[in-house]
Amino acid sequence: MKSDIQIAQSVKQQPITKVAEKLNINLDSLDLYGKYKAKLPLELINEEKIAKCKLILVSAISPTPAGEGKTTTSIGLSEGLNRIGKKTTVVLREPSLGPIFGIKGGAAGGGWSQVLPMEEINLHFTGDFSAVEKANNLLSALIDNNLQNKKFSLNLDPRTIEWKRVMDMNDRSLRKIVVGLGGTANGIPRETGFDITAASEIMAILCLSKDLEDLKNRMGNIFIGYTMDKKPIYARDLKAQGAMAALLKDAIRPNLVQTIEGNPAIIHGGPFANIAQGTNTILATKMGMSLSNYVVTEAGFGFDLGAEKFLNIKCRTAGISPNAVVIVATVRALKYHGGQSLKALGEPNPKAVAKGCSNLEKHLENAQHFGLPAVVAINRFVADTEEELQIIRDKCKTLGVSAIDSDVWAKGGEGALQLAETVASLADNWNKPFVPTYEWNWGVEEKINAIATNIYGAKNVEYTVDAKADIKRINTLGLSHLPICVAKTQKSLSDNPELIGRPKDFTLKVREIEIAAGAGFIIPITGEMMRMPGLPDSPASENIDIDNFGKIDGLF
Repeated sequence: MKSDIQIAQSVKQQPITKVAEKLNINLDSLDLYGKYKAKLPLELINEEKIAKCKLILVSAISPTPAGEGKTTTSIGLSEGLNRIGKKTTVVLREPSLGPIFGIKGGAAGGGWSQVLPMEEINLHFTGDFSAVEKANNLLSALIDNNLQNKKFSLNLDPRTIEWKRVMDMNDRSLRKIVVGLGGTANGIPRETGFDITAASEIMAILCLSKDLEDLKNRMGNIFIGYTMDKKPIYARDLKAQGAMAALLKDAIRPNLVQTIEGNPAIIHGGPFANIAQGTNTILATKMGMSLSNYVVTEAGFGFDLGAEKFLNIKCRTAGISPNAVVIVATVRALKYHGGQSLKALGEPNPKAVAKGCSNLEKHLENAQHFGLPAVVAINRFVADTEEELQIIRDKCKTLGVSAIDSDVWAKGGEGALQLAETVASLADNWNKPFVPTYEWNWGVEEKINAIATNIYGAKNVEYTVDAKADIKRINTLGLSHLPICVAKTQKSLSDNPELIGRPKDFTLKVREIEIAAGAGFIIPITGEMMRMPGLPDSPASENIDIDNFGKIDGLF
């Protein structure tokens, strides 16, 4: 059986100019990055066309560590929609090198449902992540420079500075560091650390900005800390936003690539959904909706994380609403939520599947909570038995939801024809806006409680002393109107990764709340969440290699 990268390398790609022609893009508008990648100008975004486009959101049940195939399903569904005559573009996030070299390996789809050029998308791509790093770390350098600067000092209190440097790599040793050592010429010693680039506020800002001016304003609004006399300091006080925006002048433009079947794919931005908002950029989604009749997009991890944030944060910021939701489910994940061990997920266990369906049921209820029509895509694996698959179909039937087998890994668009017909019918017949979980002008605790009880199924929310102090600070700064972006484990509906299935009557514990004033949201942190992951004992990087001719292997 061929690996993902072997399949990708066996496909003859079309010149990106040919892909652009399918979207009626004037070739003079393309900024080419080689033969198979291009940047798209923001002038192509058209609000009138956006209003006519059907937006399809792909989400999932609570995943196993290997993921359940949202990206693969999204790509395959877009192929299927194009096969049945629906002009469709898939819009996705850019992969982060952290997971690629850590646990997952490649992150551009799988099998015969991939975006190309697979190796370049997974690695440096068009340099967007690098630009985000540079903009973020410029602000870090300006902060430390101001601490050292006696002539133009803002009188920053180093103990209150919350801004960290970032890099696109899992490196646990950088979570907490001390900078400024080595004497007075090297700065003021202080504790700080690194976050991974995908979890940075700059990445969130890039994904939520409406244009370059909005991007610049949001970066100026980044909260840094306080002066010695308790005055709040923002990035604009350092005159940082202009230079930071200049570093992102190319990164703000969405990237056009292609699927294995030569259909258009737009890939832009890459925040994680467990510690950030987990969706591609507003600009990429609107670009796809301006150029196509249907757009398929995905939100990270389960519906409780990525989809909730997609709807309550991204869609409300952008003024858009999905016409249909696809929830990806797998036999292996349902067995896991039914109590089967990770090591035994390849072994048949119909009882565990039936028990684990409680997790799927809750995610479907959440889609209903938002007032959106949903369909379940059963992402098939070789080890799945017909009995196990039928249990999922029967459960969905009792819930009044269609469950369609998706075989896109093995068959590409051909394996999604029935799914495409069902999803297109749902989207064509739905024009109502979604119902938000909360209003932005509610109090901070009221908004967190709405998410915890309605989406996660918690009984109540408990706040530490630090979290209560953070809420008081947020209110004092006049930021209580911002939406909520909860940092929570993706492995459970609760904040405890050990609570599988559908936990009920648990208490969500908020230990602190961070401010992302530039991005425009507040981040309650639950459990043991951190913004800089570590590498596993056997990282995926051990399998990645390159030969003397530049051919890469191991990105599977």
